[in-house]
Amino acid sequence: MTPQDYVQQKAVASGSSFYYAFLFLPKPRRAAITAFYAFCREVDDVVDDMVDPGVAATKLAWWQGEVAQSFAGQASHPVMKALMPLAADYQIEQRHLQAVIEGCQMDLAQSRYLDYAGLQRYCHLVAGVVGEVAANIFGQTQPATTIYAHKLGQALQLTNIIRDVGEDALRGRIYLPMNELQQFDVKANEILKRTYSDRFTALMKFQAQRAQGLYDEALALLPPADRRAQKPGLMMASIYRALLSEIERDNFQVLHQRVSLTPLRKLWLAWKVQALGRI
Repeated sequence: MTPQDYVQQKAVASGSSFYYAFLFLPKPRRAAITAFYAFCREVDDVVDDMVDPGVAATKLAWWQGEVAQSFAGQASHPVMKALMPLAADYQIEQRHLQAVIEGCQMDLAQSRYLDYAGLQRYCHLVAGVVGEVAANIFGQTQPATTIYAHKLGQALQLTNIIRDVGEDALRGRIYLPMNELQQFDVKANEILKRTYSDRFTALMKFQAQRAQGLYDEALALLPPADRRAQKPGLMMASIYRALLSEIERDNFQVLHQRVSLTPLRKLWLAWKVQALGRI
């Protein structure tokens, strides 16, 4: 299996909404974003599949070394072998990949966030930086597009957090800020035990409003000159906002299930952005 085959299989097997946005890219850019996405999946899976935190920490440390070696011309992992020939063309730097690993290391070090400011730091590493890299791969010409991409990445991550409250609780993690749980009188134990209440619904409405606000802010920041090139990001925004709306309509029944859109609906939403150029 070639490195290119490996990253393609990794992207397809994830079942992620991102895959549908990649489909409409020219081949070289699609190859770059697929390799970068496969890297993000590899390091994220270290934490998601964790049985022993010590082993997970060792694996992430290995990835830190692999990234450093790769930028020194000695890539050994198929993902890095696929990514490195494309890195310079799309301004993918070592600091970007190390930031994503650092975000995953945060998952090993803490399972709670005191406030939104603390959560923002996490979202910056695992999503904001990813958005910046993606914007370069898609083809950005305006500096302001970086700000748009970072904010959109955070909006997507907050949507993930809302969708995955129940799954994360099974792993003992609660990303919702502790001071906001207190504000809505929701006990961490209620989330860990998957207990619904009007208080929980109110808390989740608050989270959804924040995410929707970030989508609005991000889209307002996208320079018109880069709008065409950034269509894949707009596709992601369309798919994830539809997902968030679905969760809202379902009254935030996210503790016992993972709400998702069908592949056909994701493809339809992506195609609409491709055809119409807007969400």
